[in-house]
Parts: sequence; C-alpha cells; structure tokens
Amino acid sequence: MGFHEQIASKIVTLPQLAAQLTMLRNGNRPPQVVFTNGCFDLIHQGHVEYLSKARDLGDLLVVGLNSDASVSRLKGPARPISHQESRAWVLAAFSFVDYVVLFEEDTPLRLIETLCPNVLVKGGDYDRSNVVGADFVEAHGGRLELIPLVPGQSTTNLVNRMKE
Repeated sequence: MGFHEQIASKIVTLPQLAAQLTMLRNGNRPPQVVFTNGCFDLIHQGHVEYLSKARDLGDLLVVGLNSDASVSRLKGPARPISHQESRAWVLAAFSFVDYVVLFEEDTPLRLIETLCPNVLVKGGDYDRSNVVGADFVEAHGGRLELIPLVPGQSTTNLVNRMKE
C-alpha cells in the first residue's frame, strides 16, 4: 500500500472504527487505545507536540475531529479556516495518528462511549471537572491524562496575527 492509501485508510467512520477496535481487542495483545479530540484548524507546533505526546501514552491514537458545522457552532461563523476533509487528511498524515473519525456533535461523548478508550487525553487548559467523558473512561478502568500546552501556540493566536 502506498503512502496515499495509508493516509486515506486512517480516516474512518465510527462504525468502521468500532469494528476495527473490537477485532484488535479480541486479539492476543489488546492495544491500549488513546483518544483525544478537537478542531485542529490550522495545524501548528502545539498540535504536533500534543498529539505525539498523546500517542506515547498507548498503543494507538484515535483523534475525534469536529466536523465543520461543529467547529462553527463552537468557534463562530468564521471558523473553521480549513474544511473537515483537509483537517482530517493532515491529521491522518502524521505517523503517530492511527485513526481519525469525524463527529457532528458539540462534544465527543458518543465517540468516547462507543470506543471506550483506555486513555482520554486533553490539553493542559482543561481540568478534570470540564473534560467530557472523563467519568465514563474512569468508570471503565481507563484514565484521564492532561498534556501541558506549548506556550504561545494556538490557532486563535495564528488567526489574530493573520488579521493584523
């Protein structure tokens, strides 16, 4: 399989991913599944460091990606800058990202409940009390990990600098 096909194969639907994880979990060595989510609009160094550190916490990394409609509801009508297919493709191109799955809702709770990850990861701008799905993951034997943000690296900062 060529690189193009490898990248494309990482972008999956929730039913496809759930079936794949069930198959992997029924194998001889069930993987430690790490899950994170976000808009990932205008990928920058902070995203790369965050995602690579998230992948280090387990055997495979699943990224839940907010759809365009979801990003607009959360960030305002001027966002996203990059459409969902482009954002998914860029994420899937990273060697440390194993799967990318789009979601339409404002939160990833349905994904988390369906996939039941071993590790739920969010950025250091969150605390346990405001991480959607943390209670579910912990109730099922998993854990929450908060990864410190890279100072000065944010999409909002990039957008504001471009406006100037």
